[in-house]
Amino acid sequence: MQMSGAQMVIEALIAEGVDTVFGYPGGAIMNVYDEIYKQDGFEHILTRHEQASVHAAEGYAKASGKVGVAMITSGPGFTNAVTGLADAYMDSIPLVVISGQVPMSLIGTDAFQEIDAVGISRSCTKHNYLVTDASELPRILKEAFYIAASGRPGPIHIDIPKDVTAQIAEFDYSKPVELETYKPTVKGNSRQIRKAVDAIVNAKRPLFYLGGGIINSNASEEVRQFVAMTGIPAVETFMARGTLRYDDELLISMLGMHGSYAANMAMSETDLVIALGARFDDRVTGKLSEFAKNADIIHVDIDPASISKLVNAHYPIVGDVKGVVIAMMELIADKVNKSRYESWLETIANFEKLHPLSYQEEDDVIKPQWVVERIGELLGDQANISTDVGQHQMWAAQFYPFTRARQFISSGGLGTMGFGFPAAMGVKRADRDRVSINITGDGSILMNIQELMTAVENKLPVINVILNNQYLGMVRQWQTLFYDKRHSSTDLSAGQPNFTMLVESFGGVGYEVTTKAEFDAALKDAVEKNVVALINVSVARLENVMPMVPSGGSLFNMMLASKEK
Repeated sequence: MQMSGAQMVIEALIAEGVDTVFGYPGGAIMNVYDEIYKQDGFEHILTRHEQASVHAAEGYAKASGKVGVAMITSGPGFTNAVTGLADAYMDSIPLVVISGQVPMSLIGTDAFQEIDAVGISRSCTKHNYLVTDASELPRILKEAFYIAASGRPGPIHIDIPKDVTAQIAEFDYSKPVELETYKPTVKGNSRQIRKAVDAIVNAKRPLFYLGGGIINSNASEEVRQFVAMTGIPAVETFMARGTLRYDDELLISMLGMHGSYAANMAMSETDLVIALGARFDDRVTGKLSEFAKNADIIHVDIDPASISKLVNAHYPIVGDVKGVVIAMMELIADKVNKSRYESWLETIANFEKLHPLSYQEEDDVIKPQWVVERIGELLGDQANISTDVGQHQMWAAQFYPFTRARQFISSGGLGTMGFGFPAAMGVKRADRDRVSINITGDGSILMNIQELMTAVENKLPVINVILNNQYLGMVRQWQTLFYDKRHSSTDLSAGQPNFTMLVESFGGVGYEVTTKAEFDAALKDAVEKNVVALINVSVARLENVMPMVPSGGSLFNMMLASKEK
């Protein structure tokens, strides 16, 4: 069938089952937007900034497990979107981001709104394309969705010059994807799996190290079965929260820079690390030479480049986590001896008793940790939790009672302030039956505050809970601990908006909270009204996220408490 390049984009999105596109139009992508106007196969949501378009697509992808789609124009439209691409690349989020480009004849002439988009995106995408002929579009679009979702997921960028979107060519979307140089290894090596199982059976102090690849692989149920079958304790990375239920007796907690004392000590004392879909990030390992230095390492990951990249794997297994875990369970089923680990579990229990993950209540102030716990008590499984980046993000990871995979949506590798609100819109679009909560800070929320209009207009009732300490809290914490309390450019007390008036000017609902009773009433009201909301909670200004492993320090050398006035 003959059609224009712009029509091909629309037909390909519909063929891929896309139901939502987040975007912002402009001159170079206008032909495609004209076709969007004519179609009814998917809904386009106009964000108010291109960065938010990509973050919303990320939230949609994280919550649904599908490929998220964003559409933007050339020049500043694309450069605004680069942060989202980099964020998705770091966190292995499947996206297809389509950008307009100036006509072919103007490329390289410094034309109006021209930028070398593929050059810029090359380092922060899994793959990218500059389309030079409309006849290439069916193949490129189909490859893009395949590459984004297969292997280690990631963002794909397609840059389409305006004249290419106007070209007429043959559209055939039935041809299978054939990529000679891209064939991800899905099935783990059976010999390596057997060796790993033998190592597990013989270990005295084994420990599951659960990473975000489990979520990407939709393997949480299989991992839950594996953990229960073996009776081996587990720690989760920040990106893996929700893999095990919060009340699973074998889940120690999150490990890493702001992990629990018990989790970090368990990693320091284990004799066998069973790493599933984890990449040994520096925020998890701390000082590499001291990380699990008495342990052998089993490392299962679909990305061969991640294995032994930072920590040497004694039992490397390249493959999809889900399939490898199933194969392991089949081999280990008749070899399980849970009593073997009684002493190890007792040691971990003692770690938990010695320094439990906790905080001190105060009568005259709301503690931010309490707010997170209270949201969990009131909403629990009925909420999806997105966050921005900072102290509030760590408190959410530490204290929310996660019960399932894809319940926690946050920016891990890049640490992007401004991620939470647009991502929460994408989450709500993907999962309309649950409450979408964005736990944020008074610094982060303002970075994409314009999306209040997007949420109201498109009836995406995100509830933003602002843990307002009138600081750029995490930076202030570091300045306090490591810069002799020189709080350079982090005190926000002299310049904050009236958040209630702000959200109401966009058509949402605002709440000012200074007591626990007021918070309960505000959250219940926002949920019942099903509205876009800002709940501005005044919390303890100088609360620190603890425990904390100083940057470059060892996991077993944690700062456990910090009291300041």
